[in-house]
Amino acid sequence: MFEEVSDILVVDDEPWNLELISAIFADDSDINISTAEGGLQALDFLKYKLPDLIVLDILMPQMSGIEVLKYLKSNPTTASIPVIVISGDEGERKRALSLGVSDFIAKPFDIEEVKLRILNNLKIKKYNDIIKDMNELLQKELMKKTKDLREALQLAQEAEYEIVLKLGMISEFRDEETGTHIKRISYFAKLFAQLIDLSEKEQNLLLYSAPLHDVGKMAIPDSILKKPGPLIPEEFEIIKLHTTIGARILSSDKKFSTLLAGKIIAEQHHEKWDGSGYPYGLKGGEIHLYARIVAVCDVFDALTSHRVYRPAFTVEEALDIMKKGRGSHFDPEIFDVFINNLSQFIEIKEKFRD
Repeated sequence: MFEEVSDILVVDDEPWNLELISAIFADDSDINISTAEGGLQALDFLKYKLPDLIVLDILMPQMSGIEVLKYLKSNPTTASIPVIVISGDEGERKRALSLGVSDFIAKPFDIEEVKLRILNNLKIKKYNDIIKDMNELLQKELMKKTKDLREALQLAQEAEYEIVLKLGMISEFRDEETGTHIKRISYFAKLFAQLIDLSEKEQNLLLYSAPLHDVGKMAIPDSILKKPGPLIPEEFEIIKLHTTIGARILSSDKKFSTLLAGKIIAEQHHEKWDGSGYPYGLKGGEIHLYARIVAVCDVFDALTSHRVYRPAFTVEEALDIMKKGRGSHFDPEIFDVFINNLSQFIEIKEKFRD
């Protein structure tokens, strides 16, 4: 499946689980499985080799999975390695997600689900590596070429935007939304930046980063993401995890400004002005401006778009709903900018129809 061999380290104190996961990939020549019986053995392994992905059991003697995870994330050489935790305890899974894991596998686990989650996370790592390599390559090329600097920079921005759109569309297609939703959010956000007099640099940054707001949905099970009826509370709690998962996916070096802005938006776009949102219950100015902008854009587009569980609302109906959230859900000043310039947002909506 992958051009190069991917190395996976499985850490569990139960030999049977190590054998089971190893057996899942026994016929995959492009995946190499290494095992460690417990946290201490895992740390010894990492002194000599860094895997592409770690599958980590939480409940282990001597050194728990949480302790291993804290070590991994505090060490610069291992901090960026994606980690999938295995646990039957929902509280432990949430704690692990807050510490930076990429995904989780619930016990008792389904063999096919284990394989698919591992393969999906390897794909995400490959995408991040490609984006990072492309940015580094473009920076080196720009340093060599001064004559065509402006043209090369423009090309790089367009290429970056296309990559961001494609990455964002992965989650949208799974959610039965369309690529035009991604573009609408992108141009809504840029228009907001223009209307509130942000710099041209920040306008473009919002254009490029806003499409990544729901990238974490690629880790949410289809049974929940595509459910035609209302979600039960336990399912909604899992849906909410797409914010922190998206932030983990987009975690990157600070020099990659698009990914950094995308991380902020993915993590905070469901926070609410009155503090009743998620994942952290941020309030007012604690919520980043970019996330406050995308929150308005996303709700407006969601309400006026068809969904599997309801038809699209008219613009008038959507505004009646949204006005009730001024000062509670939405930043009142940002919301007023939206209302006062509604015709421009509708123009974008019409330009990028589904």
